[in-house]
Amino acid sequence: MFELSTQKITMSSREIAELTQSRHDNVKRSMERMLSNCVISFTPMEEPTIGGGKPTTVYHVNKRDSYIVVAQLSPEFTAALVDRWQELESANQFRIPQTLPEALQLAADLAKQNEEVTKQLAIAAPKVEFAEAIASTKRGVLLGQFAKVIGLGPVTIFKILRELRILISEGKSFNLPYQNYIDSGYFTVTQRPFVAGDETRISNTTVITGKGEIWLRKKLLDKGYLRVVAK
Repeated sequence: MFELSTQKITMSSREIAELTQSRHDNVKRSMERMLSNCVISFTPMEEPTIGGGKPTTVYHVNKRDSYIVVAQLSPEFTAALVDRWQELESANQFRIPQTLPEALQLAADLAKQNEEVTKQLAIAAPKVEFAEAIASTKRGVLLGQFAKVIGLGPVTIFKILRELRILISEGKSFNLPYQNYIDSGYFTVTQRPFVAGDETRISNTTVITGKGEIWLRKKLLDKGYLRVVAK
């Protein structure tokens, strides 16, 4: 028999900030208010920061409470939250093979999955006809949806784009694109009001355009984040 993982799965306030394109400190404040009102509970934990600075305190919540937090912050990101939980739960279901036949079967299954992913990435590579069709699309999609299509996941795509200095990594414009990329037509920023307690606030959401999809796919390929295997 395979050994099933029994580790309790949680989601951190940092991950929720990534998914909702919000500042981490704002997410934590919202969670603290919900905790004081006995709406949710969370476990504070320290995590290392990039560059080896002072550790940051993050709040870990269970699945139920993560939905409550996202519903309060930015309900339009509920779909991204569902996708992230599927990723976490799938990873937690990994089973360790106990016999040689089980190990061989697992290797075969993983090889098949890898082949399917490689095929999907190859199909997703920019081609002239596809590029022309996408570039003419003006509506655009959320970055989390784009990330799912190319197989990176929403948390990963935001991290990569901050590292590449395409998205702003701090301040009130956290996870929003730099102005030059907006001016180039790769991204747009949509705004919508939402109610938080007694206040009405504005939520900014990054949308990647059709032109931006083509440009970003090529950039991610060039930087080695995506790989296309020629047949």
